[in-house]
Amino acid sequence: MIVTIDGIKCNAEKGEYILDIARRNNIFIPTLCHSSALPGQGNCRLCIVEVIEGGRSRVVTACLYPVTHEIEVITNSERIRDMRRTIIMFLYVRAPKSYRMKRLGEEYGVHPEQRFEIDEDEDCILCGLCVRACEAMGLSAISMVNRGTSKKVSTPFDEPSDTCIGCASCASVCPTDAIKVEDRDGIRRIWGREFKMLKCSKCGSYFTTEEHFEYVKNKSDSVVEVLCERCKRDAIAEEIANVYSGI
Repeated sequence: MIVTIDGIKCNAEKGEYILDIARRNNIFIPTLCHSSALPGQGNCRLCIVEVIEGGRSRVVTACLYPVTHEIEVITNSERIRDMRRTIIMFLYVRAPKSYRMKRLGEEYGVHPEQRFEIDEDEDCILCGLCVRACEAMGLSAISMVNRGTSKKVSTPFDEPSDTCIGCASCASVCPTDAIKVEDRDGIRRIWGREFKMLKCSKCGSYFTTEEHFEYVKNKSDSVVEVLCERCKRDAIAEEIANVYSGI
């Protein structure tokens, strides 16, 4: 099946999302609340595009729109840019401290209007990625709490969570760097808790918390080595090289 995106003909599978097709073909569509490790959710709406069928155009979110037949997609028309400007303005007002929101504001020529109250210390856009990442880990140590203008991401009762393992998966998917993680002298500080960290058995660098390592080890059916991601990749590359050198 062929999907035409910005004039480029792209091969696509039935049911594949527009955003995935575009990324595979190096066509840029901006996103904030999307992670390749998690299903699309469409909360930020920044990935909106125009879908043209039968001469008619409609706006859809690229991360949630599955392609079922041949269509034409326009990702950066003036209509779409105007709508993105409005979206960015509201998100910028919500999180003016975020460097990424400032960059998007500059790119789209957005300036917060005076009629909006702005919290200059806020950098969370409430996209929910961190909460979903924690849920995917099987922990649910954080969640969305409160409603309206007081809505935020937090631990239960704003107290250090007993279920948090300090893995920092929440921080790794946060698009605005709103979740603060401090690693210093073998201690990780996150969500009001301190965690002792483990050293990589090969390079000696601190790379994860003791709780995270134990959690992964208990979930795994195989032996889990105390190796950081870089040393794991090096070990795999060396193993592959040894296999080929013996051929």
